[in-house]
Amino acid sequence: MRVDLLVPDTAQPRGPAATSSSNGFAELVDAAGSQLDRADAAESAYANHQGGLQEMVLERARADIALQVAATGAQRAAQALNTVLGMQI
Repeated sequence: MRVDLLVPDTAQPRGPAATSSSNGFAELVDAAGSQLDRADAAESAYANHQGGLQEMVLERARADIALQVAATGAQRAAQALNTVLGMQI
């Protein structure tokens, strides 16, 4: 009997390995805040004729997405807490 290893067709993940954190929501909010800072810097650079319009629009779109993700996370956490607090013991 011959056994061959199966190799998946998907690409191997790249980048830093995911780490477990006890305060993931705070990290999410911090990341959204830093993304908003980058968008603000890109807007200032464009206003001072030092950056491009495309870069400014891209950074603003990234900041909007990060803000939506953070808001959705907060909403889901509040909903989960409300469910737990509504349970009868």
